[in-house]
Amino acid sequence: MPVSAYPDLGELVRTLRAAGCVFAEDEAQLLLAAAATPADLAVMVDRRAAGLPLEHVVGWAEFCGLRIAVDPGVFVPRRRTEFLVSQALAVPSPARPVVVDLCCGSGAVGAAIADALGLVELHAADIEPTAVRCARQNLPDGEVHQGDLFEPLPAALRGRIDLLAANVPYVPTDAIELLPPEARLHEPRVALDGGADGLSVLRRVAVRAPQWLAPSGHLLVETSQGQAASAVEVFTEAGLLARAVSSEEADATVVIGSLRDGHR
Repeated sequence: MPVSAYPDLGELVRTLRAAGCVFAEDEAQLLLAAAATPADLAVMVDRRAAGLPLEHVVGWAEFCGLRIAVDPGVFVPRRRTEFLVSQALAVPSPARPVVVDLCCGSGAVGAAIADALGLVELHAADIEPTAVRCARQNLPDGEVHQGDLFEPLPAALRGRIDLLAANVPYVPTDAIELLPPEARLHEPRVALDGGADGLSVLRRVAVRAPQWLAPSGHLLVETSQGQAASAVEVFTEAGLLARAVSSEEADATVVIGSLRDGHR
């Protein structure tokens, strides 16, 4: 229904702004576009004003030019993570790469990589059942597995993964309470909490990655700029050649690892 069908856009914007929505005008437009009827709009505005993430209210998030379905209770893909995708696309890979999206959440990273590369063998995994159901909507041509990190992946993938992208949780446990309520209250803690120093899940991924990577494969993990040096050290201790790349514009940091001389 077009915006003109609602007589008081200004009141909608004021309601959102009063609820703390910084980009109230933009959010108003998205809510109007998503609402089928004025009654639907009223419900959606109430949910947003109550603090539900906008993406959970409208049911999708924009990511790398794609519309990614995001169900309530699923981690919302961040725009900064588009930098992880761009770095994955920049490393060499074969004509039909094996791509794994680990800690996949909605499957946004895997969907974006597959969309850019075209023909891929795509797998994704997450420990959260709600995330797995959501990822299966977004990855109809991939295989989505439920379980802890590498555990649910088919054994046949060992030594064959060309691109292993892992958007692991990296918020230190003590910093969880400092997150905006949208994340802290409405996203699964397991998708946010990276342990005491924020690197506990990253360590678990790095130490097992050499068993799963193809000889010329790459592991890419998002982290914070302040954690980058420690994350590179973790990769190195796991036997990987590692480097960190950052984007000031995207406020994003990615650590990239590969096997030393192509050997495990």
